[in-house]
This record gives sequence, C-alpha cells and structure tokens, in this order.
Amino acid sequence: MAEPLLFEISSQGRRGYSLSDLDVPRKPLDEMIPASFLRREDAPLPEVSEMDVMRHFHRLSAKNHHVDKGFYPLGSCTMKYNPKINETLARLDGLASLHPFQPEEDIAGALQLMGELGDYLCEISGMAAVTLQPAAGAHGEMTGIKIMRAFHEWQGNPRKTIILPDSAHGTNPASATITGYDTVQIQSTEAGLVDIADLKAHLNEDVAGFMLTNPNTLGLFETQIEEIARLVHDAGALLYMDGANLNALMGLVQPGKIGFDILHFNLHKTFSTPHGGGGPGSGPVGVVSRLEQFLPSPVIVKRDGAYACDYDRPDSIGKIQSFYGNFGVMVRAYVYLRTLGGEGVKRVSKNAIINANYLMRRLEPYFDLPHTQHAMHEFVLSGDRQKELGVKTLDMAKRLLDYGFHAPTIYFPLIVHEALMIEPTETESKETLDAFAEAMIAIAREAETDPERLHEAPLTTPVGRLDEGLAARQLDVNYMKKA
Repeated sequence: MAEPLLFEISSQGRRGYSLSDLDVPRKPLDEMIPASFLRREDAPLPEVSEMDVMRHFHRLSAKNHHVDKGFYPLGSCTMKYNPKINETLARLDGLASLHPFQPEEDIAGALQLMGELGDYLCEISGMAAVTLQPAAGAHGEMTGIKIMRAFHEWQGNPRKTIILPDSAHGTNPASATITGYDTVQIQSTEAGLVDIADLKAHLNEDVAGFMLTNPNTLGLFETQIEEIARLVHDAGALLYMDGANLNALMGLVQPGKIGFDILHFNLHKTFSTPHGGGGPGSGPVGVVSRLEQFLPSPVIVKRDGAYACDYDRPDSIGKIQSFYGNFGVMVRAYVYLRTLGGEGVKRVSKNAIINANYLMRRLEPYFDLPHTQHAMHEFVLSGDRQKELGVKTLDMAKRLLDYGFHAPTIYFPLIVHEALMIEPTETESKETLDAFAEAMIAIAREAETDPERLHEAPLTTPVGRLDEGLAARQLDVNYMKKA
C-alpha cells in the first residue's frame, strides 16, 4: 500500500503537542522580528497527532531500502555495511561536543586522533604525509591537483594539461578543469587497461600529470603501473591516484611504493561512514615527500611527544576547508582502523576481492562479461545479450527491486555497453551473494521468456516506474492539497 502524505491525513485543529501558556513578559513579535519578515498568514502545515507522525515515519522507514535491511550490490560506491561501534564512539560527548574554536591545548585528544589517523593512512598508502582537510573525494581530487600545480609552479612552469583514461570517474576531468588545466583522454586496450602507446603519444612537456584509478572502474588492476609511472616521471609529470577503489588494495599494495605521487582517500567509502544519499564525506590527500611542503595549512605534526597544528608553511596551497575538516568522519575511520589492525585491514581487501570474483563467475554464463580476467573488488557485466531480446539494463535494474535488492551501478563505466558495475564488498556472506546471483539469473531468464514483465518493473513497490527524465526536467516538490 502507498503511504499517504502527512497532508493527506491532516485534520484541522489536531495537534501533536500541548504547551502551557507563557507566564513571562514577552515583547510583541513585530518588535523582535522586522515586519517585512513576518508571515501574513499561517504556513499551510499538516495538523496531525504525535501518534500519526510516529507511525507515518515508521511505515516509511520500513519501505525504504537501507544497508541494515538488504544488499547493496554497489557496495562502497554508495553504501556498505559499517560496524555500529564506529557510530557509537563518534557520538561520544567528548568528541561530538568539541568546538573548532577551542584552543589547541583543550583539544589534545582530538589532535592526537587526527595525527594518528594520518599516520595510519600514510602506512596504508606508502605516502610520506597526509592532509585531512578535504571534505570528500572530489574535494580531495581538487586539492591533489592544486598541489600538483603548486609543485610545477615552484619549478617554474605550471604546465597546461592533465591526461585521463577513458574509464575515469567523471569527477577527475571536473577537478582538473576547475583547477585550470585542459584535459586529454586516452584509450583503454581491449583488455580494459591503459593503452601504453596512446599514453606515450600524449606525454610531453605540457603535461602536468596523469590521473588514474587503480584498480580501474572495470575492477581491473593496472598491471603495467610501474611502466606507466616511469613514463610519466620521465616526462616531468606527476602520477595521481584516484583512491575510490582503495577497498581492493589496502593492506596489500601501497600506491606510494609503486610510483604514485598523490592519492586521495575516501574515508566515507573505504574506512567507515555510511554515506548513501550524498554525505557526509572526508577525502584526505596523501603525497610523497617532495610534495609535502605544498599540503594545505595547517598540517598536524608531532612536537615533543604531542600533536599540534603547523601553520608555518610558506609553500602551502593554503586552507581548502574550514577548521580541521569533517571530524566526525575521521573518528569513525580511526575506530575502524584501530579495531581491524594491520591484519584486519588486509582481510578486508582479500574478502572484497574473493566476493567479487565469486559473484562474477556465478553470473558469467548468463550475461556478457567484456573482460574475463580475474577482477579486484568489483566487476562490470554487459546487458547486451538481454538488449537483443528487447530488455535494457535499466529494465533489469528496476526488476531487482521486486526481488528485494537495490540495483547496482548501471551505464557506467561508459566504455561498456549496457553496463552493470557490481561491487559486493567484504562483509557480505556467501548466502547473500548466492541469493543475489539467483535473482539476477531469474531476471536473465525472464528476459528470454517474459520481457514485458521487465518493461513494467517494478511491480511490487508502492510507487511504480517513474519517468526519471521528466522528473529531472520538471522538478516539482511542492504539494498542493486538493479542495
């Protein structure tokens, strides 16, 4: 059943509260607030009881899909399970009630937490130093490219161009452009990896850097990464790693040890913080030693056994986020890493890789698999086989709702036709993976026997298939109650 709006269950005069009459003197409202800001009539709000409100939102929460309720086959890209202890400790009053204007001597514990978190990220990444300021992944990208520009300016030439592969996340060219660079796209090989010949053809004295996700968005590790790093460095450029897929490497590979100069982390993806729905996030940036001087100010350093903020950094790119960054996300990441320890971090990556490859091989007979080599923590199927039967990837994604699963990322990366990018993450059990695989297999069979059912999906949700294009073009979020 569709849940009615609060406006639809509203009844004139009904209230969800009871307040005593005010027994202290009060100035007239128009003396406290300028008349031009006062309403001429009451806001048309729903009038409902406390019980109505409670039950309404409880029923809505039961209809909503969330990670505690069901599987997200796009994992850390949108929502993976994170231990509840991380949430509990981030809400401790001594952490949650801190104020950024407090003097440093009053926040020694917070500075220690941030300093040690930075040390852990350096150990995981193989980088020499880290800034925790960036607010999220794309903000970290922008920070990394600004550091790249500062380095080249310091050498006397800011250069003009950033190279990206055709499998890059869309934020990569956006971050490069907003930082003042032109972007050049190079091709992937049929194996889904960087085309070394195409990279060589575009490397010159104008190139500031090469932005690369490793493993890439096809879920494949760039096995020729050391040659890529040598070519980029020989051209006087820097190698940037988009850390969106670090969930497959942490504890196994240190990007700073295989040629990367700059790396942004997604604490909200890889290191715990539920971020479905757009936030919150945190995108620290790690750099090799020759770039450390350009990190945003302040940098948290250890002096005489205690952590402090270092503002004396003449070559810094400046402040890129108010105060210290998104501290609550850092607390969750800190708890996550302290709980896991070094061996636990390694197991996370191994489990993510095993889960992805198990699911890929289960689904391989029923869908096209453009790249058949073993994947890392995610893999990309193609719905081309089903499209020949008149069923689009979008139809299959909608049908998954009827089976109780959230859809995976679809139509990305763009270099795979009718793409389904599936990332199960490390915490999902074999039973959950098998249930999802059986649902996908059933949908693939429906495409052969009953394609019209897929065109109409979802069939069991309170709201059927929406015209998403129309909704994007004609946004209307205002409710008008019928007379």
